[in-house]
Amino acid sequence: MFSGSAHPELAAEACAHLGVPLSSVRSSRFANDSLEVQLQANCRERDVFLVQPLVRPVQEHLVELLLMCDPARGASASRITVVMPHYSYARSDKKDVPRISMSGRLVADLLVAAGASRVLAMTLHAPQVRGFFSVPVDHLHALRELASHFRQYELSRATVVSPDLGNAKEAAAFARLVGAQVAAGAKQRFADDRVRISSVIGEIAGRDVVVPDDEIAKGSTVLELLDRLRELGPRSIRVACTHGLFAAGALKRLSEQPDVLEIVCIDTVPVPAGEHTDKLRVLSIAPALAEAVRRIHNGESVSDLFDAPPAAQHRLPCRPLLVIPVPAWPRAGPGPRPGSVAEAAAGPGR
Repeated sequence: MFSGSAHPELAAEACAHLGVPLSSVRSSRFANDSLEVQLQANCRERDVFLVQPLVRPVQEHLVELLLMCDPARGASASRITVVMPHYSYARSDKKDVPRISMSGRLVADLLVAAGASRVLAMTLHAPQVRGFFSVPVDHLHALRELASHFRQYELSRATVVSPDLGNAKEAAAFARLVGAQVAAGAKQRFADDRVRISSVIGEIAGRDVVVPDDEIAKGSTVLELLDRLRELGPRSIRVACTHGLFAAGALKRLSEQPDVLEIVCIDTVPVPAGEHTDKLRVLSIAPALAEAVRRIHNGESVSDLFDAPPAAQHRLPCRPLLVIPVPAWPRAGPGPRPGSVAEAAAGPGR
């Protein structure tokens, strides 16, 4: 397993759960500002995992990831899995205005062209983006990690409020995990930082509200939703997200809301220590990522991660990686190669 410079702490924690070392990567910059990357561990016939969320500066980290894929392929890695906890280009998934780029598809093509043979992603902003990749994509989510945190509270009068109808399905799944009601806001977006929520559909008055979202960037949607919720009289408000991007002072603005008791996010994106507030709670996704990596390596079902009972999920340390030796074909002697069409045609006597 190798890590780019975007989030080495997450990669190191996942390796600790797996019981394997995090291999070194040397990344340097030439005088003309171009990058050079060297993977400093043997990759030949190895199952290689490259950990790199696409976070700020996104373009720098994307190019670094591409330059990690290329030498792994050149070193004859048997498989290259890109572990991408946050795929920022998933927001660009459709052509909704003339002559607009669809970078979600373009970047997927770039990763495959660079050598990626599999992708492990976490809570894509638009789930259909996985269809942009021409290689297998394992799409994980962090609902169970978030639900495990919120189950510590008394939730008999809780309502999970989706900021918009598009996220209502995920909110409903989260509400089932915590045993709460579900509600949704009617959102209309005018620009990246301008949204309007005209109403909230569901029971809010006197209830403990949890607002989950896939990511919080500038926080304009959540802040607009908070204004609508206050009009309905909730007893308490907590905010949760998978990807805490918190751009342009969003975390500070949310923390300054007096009726917001807590802001919970997953560590798919590193939040600088200097930006932390007393209301912020960061949950680790490393155990889930490590278990997914182990299952991919051992050829086990990754979808089973969603089927396990919530109380049992990710409670035990990951089992060690199982290394299965692949016997080489015999080189000496005449006759067809074992398992070949020629051998099958020769019949059972060979």
